[in-house]
Amino acid sequence: MSSVLSSSSASIDSATSGTPARRVRWTREPLFHFILIGAVLFGVDSLLVSQTDDPHLIELDTQVDEDAQRMFEAARGRKPNAEELRALRQVWLDNEVLYREGLALGLDKGDKGIRERVIFKALSMVDANTKRPPYDEKVLREWFEKNHARYDQPARFSFQEAVLSGDSSEAVVRAFVSALNSGTRPDAEAGLRVFTDRPHLNLVQSYGAEFAGALESSAVGEWRALKDNKGWRAMKLDATIAAVPAEFEKLRGIVLQDWTDEAMSEQRSAAVAALAKKYTIMIDGVKQ
Repeated sequence: MSSVLSSSSASIDSATSGTPARRVRWTREPLFHFILIGAVLFGVDSLLVSQTDDPHLIELDTQVDEDAQRMFEAARGRKPNAEELRALRQVWLDNEVLYREGLALGLDKGDKGIRERVIFKALSMVDANTKRPPYDEKVLREWFEKNHARYDQPARFSFQEAVLSGDSSEAVVRAFVSALNSGTRPDAEAGLRVFTDRPHLNLVQSYGAEFAGALESSAVGEWRALKDNKGWRAMKLDATIAAVPAEFEKLRGIVLQDWTDEAMSEQRSAAVAALAKKYTIMIDGVKQ
């Protein structure tokens, strides 16, 4: 095998995805929106200049969308999907409402021109009126069952990819994997990439759902020619680690904290939405 997949051209990519996610995804966490995403993506005062004539008009235009998508793509390596774009817009609108409220309350005193700080001060005032709702064991268990997937340890897959030099058409890749499986030396040269303990979601994001399903259902140790949206690839599944369902008793403290975080986030979102009612909001020239 080493004579076929030469070490001089090999690049090893070994990675694990760590512990299972215990927090809601960023697109569903308002506090994370307001403080982090808002400060990074939408801290450009120039975007507000054209909107200062009417303090009760908030207009989200194509420039905001373009800036948000550009920053998202730079951070994630891909363009946002429809759901993520809606979340980015909501981030901007929530921050703009907080900014306007902060200015109305005079929270910019001593911080003129520092938009994020005004937003943070306004959010702090919103936070002062939020509190954890009452709960019991039944509430926590029901919430845990509803959000079970975020605590389960997903199945993980270790695999290899032989990256062919030059032609990687279907015929060439199929001939290559056929030679590898038969123990003969292929005509094509290739480098080797090794991936360790990758969860299903990672495979879907990297290669697509159909490709991920085909790789995960492959026989261990068998090279296969698989097609993703970029072309044909020579892949071999090395090992599979079965999924491990989460147990409420072992995670009760974490579940309580996550439930609390979500409940408080819902209160924050509701409070900002109530503030937003005093503004006229326009998106791409359409009143919302």
